[in-house]
Amino acid sequence: MGSRNIVPDGEASPSTSPIMENIADDRFFVLSLKEGSFMSVSPIIIHKTILAMVGDVKAIKKCKNGKLLVETANAKQAALIINLEKIGEKEITVAPHYSLNTTKGVISESEFQNDTEADIMEYLKYQNVSAVKRISIRKDGQYVPTKHLILTFNVPNLPKSVFIAYINCPVRPYVPDPLRCYKCPKFGHSVQSCRGNQTCARCAEIGHASNTCEAAPLCANCKGDNPSYARSCPRWKDEKEIQTVR
Repeated sequence: MGSRNIVPDGEASPSTSPIMENIADDRFFVLSLKEGSFMSVSPIIIHKTILAMVGDVKAIKKCKNGKLLVETANAKQAALIINLEKIGEKEITVAPHYSLNTTKGVISESEFQNDTEADIMEYLKYQNVSAVKRISIRKDGQYVPTKHLILTFNVPNLPKSVFIAYINCPVRPYVPDPLRCYKCPKFGHSVQSCRGNQTCARCAEIGHASNTCEAAPLCANCKGDNPSYARSCPRWKDEKEIQTVR
């Protein structure tokens, strides 16, 4: 049990939702000191307190932002840790992690192509599904809905299938597209954290955006004759594969 690993900032953040989900389904919790940081708290005190009050949890990680990320082993431990008020003599707050307690999967059933997300959600809300979003593709300047649906589950483990009406729909993991900056346009960061120059995603020239560019395509990433946003780009495919492994 337990770990001395330091996880990056942002990986241990409590949920900001005002609605408390069913704690029995949560496995990951963020512990925060009301005053100060866990960086100055002895791992021995942390371990002994959690062991005595919650039990032998799966993992404890001290985070760079000064919080603790705890993975519980079962619903009983989840119910106990959410009510934990102190580590040693220090007062704490406990909240479910904002994303680790949920998973996303994709189903692809052409029979539901013309059904609304709301109608599909009606069948899935009792199967631990909290959201349904249909994937659309851009074709001839228009967004066309597909048969693919992204399901958000409020449990940490992805189910193998779900039932919609009388159809058993296999669920596969959802792999998001690579994060690409709309300013530079390199992979791995967003506009908000970009330190590069404004670069055209169509022709790779510095100083203008791509929405009005009519120059010949040149990729800023692979240097090929495709725009930077093309899914045929070798770099895009590499980044997509990295996302799949993650």
